[in-house]
Amino acid sequence: MKLTQKQHWISLALASGLVAPGVLAQEAPAESDYYQIETFPIPEGTPMEVGAMTTLENGNLLVGTRTGDIFEVRNAYGDPEKVEFHRWARGIAQPLGFVELDGWIYTAQRGELTRMKDSNNDGRADIFETVCDDWEISGNYHEYNFGPRVDPEGYLWVTLNKPFGGEPYGRAHWRGWAVRIDPNSGEMFPMAAGLRSPAGVEISPWGDVFYTDNQGEWCNASKMSQLEFGDYHGHPHGLPTKEIAGKPFSDIPNPVSGTFMKDLHESIPSFKMPTLWFPYDKMGKSPSGFKWDTSDGDFGPFAGQVFVADQHHAWIMRGNLEKVNGHWQGVSYEFREGFQCGIIRICFGKDQSMFVGMSNAGWGGRGNAPWGLQRLRWTGKIPFEIHETKIKPDGFHLTFTHPVDKASVEDPASYSIQSYTYRLRSNYGGPEEDVENLTITSVEVSEDLKSAYLKVNGLREGYVHEIHTDGVRSGEGLPILHPIAYYTLVELPE
Repeated sequence: MKLTQKQHWISLALASGLVAPGVLAQEAPAESDYYQIETFPIPEGTPMEVGAMTTLENGNLLVGTRTGDIFEVRNAYGDPEKVEFHRWARGIAQPLGFVELDGWIYTAQRGELTRMKDSNNDGRADIFETVCDDWEISGNYHEYNFGPRVDPEGYLWVTLNKPFGGEPYGRAHWRGWAVRIDPNSGEMFPMAAGLRSPAGVEISPWGDVFYTDNQGEWCNASKMSQLEFGDYHGHPHGLPTKEIAGKPFSDIPNPVSGTFMKDLHESIPSFKMPTLWFPYDKMGKSPSGFKWDTSDGDFGPFAGQVFVADQHHAWIMRGNLEKVNGHWQGVSYEFREGFQCGIIRICFGKDQSMFVGMSNAGWGGRGNAPWGLQRLRWTGKIPFEIHETKIKPDGFHLTFTHPVDKASVEDPASYSIQSYTYRLRSNYGGPEEDVENLTITSVEVSEDLKSAYLKVNGLREGYVHEIHTDGVRSGEGLPILHPIAYYTLVELPE
């Protein structure tokens, strides 16, 4: 039976001998001490299966549901009991993303990119226009479309889900692709191939485009990856479209099942390694929407980092990224669990709290509700956490949110590190392979007691490095709230 996060924390604290059991009974911290969840009551008879969500320029929340309703949510920043849901539109086919642009609301629905507007300011959309319908659908239930998001040049990005199971109506072109659309002309441009179930797409604060993909066939571990023109991300389903897409996509060969992903560049030069791997079950099962924290500290101590939701685990993960030899890579950590059900979308409000939209439709998942809308607020308290993990040529540099106990942090026995990688296989999912335990040879602690430099033998490019910090303690003797870091090491710095 898995321990709760609080039970795990207590066991670590007692094992350390630095915290008295009597103190733990009153003071053992939990995630809720730092980030509190508020629940909005849903109007009776309204299946609030959230698939699309954004904060409008006026500060209100716009929420789209699987069943095609769009609500403007008002009074969302005070007492949750006073929230108001105003139906803004209906009849949209599975909207899975919103963006507000030049007075319009754009959404990727089942068969097209649509824009909508309330032209007479009566609180309901009255103009609906097709922007682009160049992609195809066969009728398979799994042909979802995610987005759009606006890049720095003003183009709209949409990711197109591949079908699942049989294809009784034949194969549709452009499934498993990322595309870029001119909002003025509606022209669609292929940008990347090989996607499987790309449930989240987002523009980073510096303008690069990233997406999340769910583990399955030809995607043996869930991941976040950067999207760039010409990329291939591993799934062969959409390759029959490559001739229509033209160069450089027409040169992509079919992958060979069983190849280690770290070696694929030898046979498929355009194959893009991930930015973050999310090891199965340890870090969720179905990553979905994600957002960067641009609050400048109003959401806590992790400004500039990325928060990634998971549909199965009903939780949110945290990550910090760095660019090494031209490739974005980084590390993920647990952040906050305990939401009502599987999370599809997150977004920040005007006060920098986080709104969380959920649905369990079609999949099993944690939680006690079929759908929901919640809000995550920072309490102002700073947890003891690994703040960042950065790669060095011979190890890792860890920073912490509080000063540490030097004796515990400089002891190599306070840590353990294991590395493993994945194959690209036609099977549904795949295990961690080529697993190896690494040796920490030394630990250097900074003078301000806020960071540690772990020198490690055996770092390997193309591997997840799972770093456990169970023995690390703060200056007050507290264990790290989330003591495991999962670093996706694609490139070693010079």
